Amino acid sequence: MSNPIFWLGFSLLLVAVSLTAVLVAALPALQELARAARSAEKLFDTLRREFPPTLEAIRLTGLEITELTNDINDGVKNATDVVKQVDHSLNNARKQVNNVSIGSRSVVAGVKAAWRTWHGYPSQSRRQREKRFTSSPSSQSQEKRS
Repeated sequence: MSNPIFWLGFSLLLVAVSLTAVLVAALPALQELARAARSAEKLFDTLRREFPPTLEAIRLTGLEITELTNDINDGVKNATDVVKQVDHSLNNARKQVNNVSIGSRSVVAGVKAAWRTWHGYPSQSRRQREKRFTSSPSSQSQEKRS
């Protein structure tokens, strides 16, 4: 058994059997790999067809959202301006009501004073007149000085 050709042939036979066993074991794995490659190819084809329109739709949606956000911001700004105007108008109305209230109180006080003067003070005026006429001339000159 020391024949080198025998060992060479036996080694080649073992290598061939090993390669055949590896090939038989690898054949289902290679078939699954081929199926996965076909599935990946179909997926990539679908993505190539569908992805650009989807990206375009997403881009347009982003633009629409930006426009809506700007519109909402403008609406909020306009609403804020309207609220400020209403607040300013209410403050002016309060001031006018206070002025009218003061004016009406002044008018009422004036009417009361006129009423009292018209009805109440003439009797006192007559008394004062009577005192003036009945008093001495020296007291009249003192009254004029004061």
